Amino acid sequence: MRHYLKAAMLSLLVLSTIFSVATSAFERTTIAENAQDVTPLLVGHSAPNTKLQTADGAPVSLKAMTMQKPTVLIFYRGGWCPYCNRQLAGLKDIEKSLDDLGYQILAISPETPAQLQAQKLQSKFTVQLLSDSKLDTIRGFGIGYYVPEETTAKYKQKKGIVLNASAEAGRGVLPAPAVYILDEQGVIKFSYVNPDYKQRLSPELLYQAAKYSL
Repeated sequence: MRHYLKAAMLSLLVLSTIFSVATSAFERTTIAENAQDVTPLLVGHSAPNTKLQTADGAPVSLKAMTMQKPTVLIFYRGGWCPYCNRQLAGLKDIEKSLDDLGYQILAISPETPAQLQAQKLQSKFTVQLLSDSKLDTIRGFGIGYYVPEETTAKYKQKKGIVLNASAEAGRGVLPAPAVYILDEQGVIKFSYVNPDYKQRLSPELLYQAAKYSL
């Protein structure tokens, strides 16, 4: 198991290096044209000081929240995404262990507070869900991308899903699913961003990354 974890952690470092090379010439606050071209913040960068909303609609500062204790920060597409729901549900297996290490877990999506409230009631997540309906935090972390118009239309017609749109382009935006670990100063100690939304960091690997990030 230890050898597997080391190999997996090495794979994550390789992925971060690839992104580092790919993003050096780009502005990270620009929404990418597709998931493969996102320009994420990496280890050593500081998280942006942006505003979010709780599921109850209360405004909160990301900086103020992450100053309280080390933070596991998860970006997900929305409560309608089965891969996201599976990922969030899997956190229950390591929540106590992360709490024992001193971490809090925050999960951010582009959905509205009302949508988060419905999701929270239906799924009973213990993770704190936060709304980035204005896309400021997703943009600040460099993980937002435009969804093709035909995909946006299909989501709406077949599943009743209305994607949040950017104010300047009027096009649907989603985050590439990502996991960040921040210290109390907001400095990124670990990052995992994968443009393939079907691939998620396992709870066990997340716990190991959190333990080694202290």
